[in-house]
Amino acid sequence: MLNILISLACSALTAALMVRFVTPNQWIIMVVSAVVFAVVFILITRIVMKKVGALMEVAQKDMMANRSDKAITELKSGMKYGPWQIYVKQQINSQIGTIHYLKREFKEATPFLEKGFVRNWVSTSMLAVTYMKKNKPTKMVETFGKAVSGNRKEPMVYAVYAFCMDRIGERTKAIEILKKGIAKTSDERLQENMALLEAGKKMKMKGFGDMWYQFHLEKQGAIIKKQTKAMTGRRKQVLR
Repeated sequence: MLNILISLACSALTAALMVRFVTPNQWIIMVVSAVVFAVVFILITRIVMKKVGALMEVAQKDMMANRSDKAITELKSGMKYGPWQIYVKQQINSQIGTIHYLKREFKEATPFLEKGFVRNWVSTSMLAVTYMKKNKPTKMVETFGKAVSGNRKEPMVYAVYAFCMDRIGERTKAIEILKKGIAKTSDERLQENMALLEAGKKMKMKGFGDMWYQFHLEKQGAIIKKQTKAMTGRRKQVLR
């Protein structure tokens, strides 16, 4: 990464100048050089991440305005910062892959999600769901494992993982996943879903709100039906 190389160069230059003009004491030179390295590294990192953050904000606004293609173009322009900072390309790939996935462009989403940032549990889980839909259970489990390992305190990653395991007929393993999630998060929604699976029933994910629907694990018709039912209920309350 360029920021590391530049920081090292500044550190080495500082050491050389100190030997030439200040002191031959190796301990002092090492301490000062280390400080220079840290300061330069942090400064460059902040500058680069500030630019990447601004780019992400613009892309998010484009998404909210239903300009997804423009958002993807904006994000791709940020790849130029990749050589400067570690994980920048991975984070941008995650965002682009997520946008394609949300648009149900699964084929287009997959290569970006595969190159995405593992700690982004949403995009990593989307990739795992994609593998499930492609009938690749081994890769699905492997990918969900990465999503969980990087986000152990996120209840929903356990829920989506368990839902998919139950979907492929692995209910016992789904229950085990929920148990692990409960141990890490004490989330009531996970407890309720574990009770449902143990009773031989299907998981109910509406407790996770709109975040759940972005994974496209329920048919569009089922979602519309639920939304219509909710709207009907609201009308009845108003009439009363």
